[in-house]
Amino acid sequence: MLYWLLYSFENEFSALNVFRYITFRSGMAALTALVVVLAMGKPYIRWVQKKQYGQAVRDDGPQTHLKKKGTPTMGGLLILAGLTAGVMLWGDLSNSYIWLLMAITWGYGAIGFLDDAKKILYKDPKGLASRWKFRLQVLVALFVAWGLYSIQKDLPISGQLYFPFFKNITLDLGPWYLAFAVLVMVGTSNAVNLTDGLDGLAIGPSIVSVGTFFLLCYLGGNAVFANYLQIPHVPNVGELGVFCAALIGAGVGFLWFNTYPAQVFMGDVGALALGGALGALAVATKHEILLVILGGIFVLETLSVIVQVVSFKLTGRRVFRMAPLHHHFELMGWPEPKVIVRFWIVSFLLALVALSTLKLR
Repeated sequence: MLYWLLYSFENEFSALNVFRYITFRSGMAALTALVVVLAMGKPYIRWVQKKQYGQAVRDDGPQTHLKKKGTPTMGGLLILAGLTAGVMLWGDLSNSYIWLLMAITWGYGAIGFLDDAKKILYKDPKGLASRWKFRLQVLVALFVAWGLYSIQKDLPISGQLYFPFFKNITLDLGPWYLAFAVLVMVGTSNAVNLTDGLDGLAIGPSIVSVGTFFLLCYLGGNAVFANYLQIPHVPNVGELGVFCAALIGAGVGFLWFNTYPAQVFMGDVGALALGGALGALAVATKHEILLVILGGIFVLETLSVIVQVVSFKLTGRRVFRMAPLHHHFELMGWPEPKVIVRFWIVSFLLALVALSTLKLR
């Protein structure tokens, strides 16, 4: 909004020329989102406490989690509020990528809100039925995937799947790319949701991953940088740097309240939205396979659940003491802060590996 209002006067006021730079607007978007979340955090937490919208805790989980029962939840609304403020004020709203990323973030946030509301308001521990949650996720992802595919349909990158470490190896999926894109977005959303089990555990790797995508958006949207690094050049995708920056600012602001011991949990409204945004960023920038490396924490958490379920059904034995993986380490005796920080460290190392692939092509 400010980009539209102020940049149009750059001929009269040369100082307003700064609004043309994505880096400047990204910095301001991050700052705006951070301030919004920090300003809203305490009033929101007090309001949730007053309404007694607290987190339910599994009785079969680690005993140390029982004390978390009743902690305010649905803090993901803070993230969405900060993100929206940052993007709407500083983003170029004529850019279709911005609206598609906002659509999946808010769409998945709405699905998560329905799930959280059913658990909290209606005291239904199961929340929104899994089949309906999945159908809604697929529907939103299909809309966004079609939008992204339509934007890129006349470009050489359309329908192409790129592989890290290799500059000339691609796979042309054609129209089937839509199904693959849906799989990426739905899978990433649920992976982040599975990771959201400890104070600050999901938001830390999410911030690292989004920060990496900020660089990927900026580099991939610039023809010179993209050609030099031999990565897909996606015209106009650089504007998503503003989206990424706003999401980072909102995430850091939320972490202020979510760090151990958490004052508020993000709930499904935050976890599903974050995961959907990450998946859509990977699709928009054509780095879907790289997301497996970058989001390795989310992948490991998801695989631990799959392995645990399959092993128990086939053999009657559990591979892990408890799934997802973070609970396994808790039951091994690791204090919760140690699990969280070590997962953050691994996430940071994976981001470095992901970025190193840009120069190894």
